Amino acid sequence: MTFSVPVLVRGYELDTQGHLNHAVYHQYGEHARWELMRAAGISQDKFIASGVGAVVLESTIKYKRELRGGDEVTVTCVFDWKEGEKVFRFHQQIIKLDGTVSAEITVVAGAMDLTTRRLVAEPAEHFRGLAENPELLGL
Repeated sequence: MTFSVPVLVRGYELDTQGHLNHAVYHQYGEHARWELMRAAGISQDKFIASGVGAVVLESTIKYKRELRGGDEVTVTCVFDWKEGEKVFRFHQQIIKLDGTVSAEITVVAGAMDLTTRRLVAEPAEHFRGLAENPELLGL
């Protein structure tokens, strides 16, 4: 299941060439990931209260087409769980209204126990236990 959120490219997010600043792509991805979690019933407060925090271990962006101020985009987000792994992945796209893929983002993440400062062994099970709509998370 692919989750998505709309975003409008704002003027203050642009670089000196008038393109969306590279760091803002990461922010759009982060926004979509937290909106997906919220839609699944896991607010940031609920997640932290569970004694676990989200950690990004790697984030890769492939830039395909420029974005400029006023462009309207959709940011997609799909969880990718691998059984027996402490990490999971997010696959995301930033798509213009005409269907052009502007960027592809892949994030490797984990769920860190805030007391031991170690990754949770079965992150999918932790998410499943917190979620009201686990199907949105691919669970």
